[in-house]
Amino acid sequence: MLKDLKVNIMRWEKVPEPSVQKVKELSEILSVPKTIASLLAQRKIDDFESAKQFFRPEWSHLHDPFLMQDMDAAVNRIQLAIEKGEGIMVFGDYDVDGTTSVALVSSYLKDKVLKLRPYVPDRYLEGYGISKRGINEAQVDKISLIIALDCGIKAIEQVNYAKGLGIDFIICDHHLPEIEIPKAVAVLDPKRTDCSYPFKDLCGCGIGFKLIQALNNKLGLLDSELNTYLDLVATAIAADIVPIVGENRTLTHFGIKQLREYPRPGLQFFLKDLKRPLNVSDLVFVIAPRINAAGRMDQGLNAVELLMNTNHDRVLPIARSIEFFNTERRSTDERITKEALQQIKLNEETHNSSSVVFHPSWHKGVIGIVASRLIEHYYRPTVVLTKSGDLLAGSVRSVSGFNIYKALEACNHTMIQFGGHKYAAGLTIKPDKLNAFKEAFEAYTEKHILPRQRQPAVTYDLDINFSDLSSKLLRILDQMAPFGPKNMRPMFATHNCTDAGGSSLVGNDKKHLRLDIIDSTGKRFSGIGFGLGHYILEIKKQRSFSVLYSLEENRYNGAISLQLKIKSLKF
Repeated sequence: MLKDLKVNIMRWEKVPEPSVQKVKELSEILSVPKTIASLLAQRKIDDFESAKQFFRPEWSHLHDPFLMQDMDAAVNRIQLAIEKGEGIMVFGDYDVDGTTSVALVSSYLKDKVLKLRPYVPDRYLEGYGISKRGINEAQVDKISLIIALDCGIKAIEQVNYAKGLGIDFIICDHHLPEIEIPKAVAVLDPKRTDCSYPFKDLCGCGIGFKLIQALNNKLGLLDSELNTYLDLVATAIAADIVPIVGENRTLTHFGIKQLREYPRPGLQFFLKDLKRPLNVSDLVFVIAPRINAAGRMDQGLNAVELLMNTNHDRVLPIARSIEFFNTERRSTDERITKEALQQIKLNEETHNSSSVVFHPSWHKGVIGIVASRLIEHYYRPTVVLTKSGDLLAGSVRSVSGFNIYKALEACNHTMIQFGGHKYAAGLTIKPDKLNAFKEAFEAYTEKHILPRQRQPAVTYDLDINFSDLSSKLLRILDQMAPFGPKNMRPMFATHNCTDAGGSSLVGNDKKHLRLDIIDSTGKRFSGIGFGLGHYILEIKKQRSFSVLYSLEENRYNGAISLQLKIKSLKF
């Protein structure tokens, strides 16, 4: 993008290895290579039963939805609404988790409720979370029950306002609650301190699914009828970067199966060029950005309509429109990223522990993406702000290990409001408080960020030789999918490698690296390293180096071979 950018050298961190005895025992019990046994033990899969559940997810692995606090009250209130013919509004956030949640619950209720209104707030007019405008529209429509998804855990004032209008709330949220929670009919959130639900890491759509699962059970219907909704849940899990373990793993497994076998028309449009079986990466990098683009550049309700509609002819113009907005989003965030990088470069002397950038014309819908891109260049906590009415709205992103939420708490006196997670947040400030916020944010970061948090790190599982790699190993590795947080695709390191003569630069811009290397055992392997072309001169000097990679299948001109997908090199 720009020249003279700060180069981030990756620090390698190895996952602690299990004991030799444990690996030997597990290898024998499961009849798998010791490499696989080590990977499983690292993931706390250390006996036959846990391995069976890991490799063979079943519907029965899902927990009873009625274990969730307030689930009985939520189901009873929806049943009452169905029996009395009440109108229901399904209200959700404008991101992937929110829009898939609205599509899921609305699709399930549409043939059971007399009047149903899906609702996604306007990012610019209403902002994040439950809005009074949405509540007022429910009152105009004579709706007496609102089901809020992926938001609402802090909406105390809004719920009280709705109650005054005779409107009840059911809240389905996965964000951390504060000491006081809204006085809704039901608040479904596994992170409530008084909730004993066994799995705490569901996303918003996952909680929406548990709600319809409970309602389905109460209505005496079959669980198999819910399979059609699991593609939405899997998409939300992948996009919201929640751990793909436990219940999330089971839901993602069946959701991907549903998408492979019976893709809904709205998603099929985006997957039509896929030449191999769909996986989690496709949900993250193909589907999620397009669903997000609707809420970032236009209206999130368009994404809901896309996901709910089963008519191919009606879906096509919506999908094309969303594809257009995604293209516009890409060009917008690239332009803003360039401008923001220039700002950082100019302010480098005064702010070197954090980055806080602002321009009144930047598009509010992409500043979160821009913040993430800036961290790729300047690895440090980052805030990107733009004008929003008479105020400034910002998106915050952090680096591994640094709690951005605590940093914002320390700057609370400079802001109107803020909210979010450890690694991502949003905030609103007055224009005249911008400099005070910058100084407070930089001061907190400078004081609390650790030296190791100033350098990007990549985690890997095992040190192995190329002779350990085989098609059989890859087949078993693929069965460890779906991959994601807390179950990432296994990463390996091989040391004492040298160029075998065929390493070269590839790609139109010659920025990518095609490796042809030999390790200390004399085994030869090829690999691809995207964006690693700057290493070619060192490699051609026949210097010994270590390579960090995952193993993948390469299909080219009808031939299939193993190759290394290179993450990092170390000389």
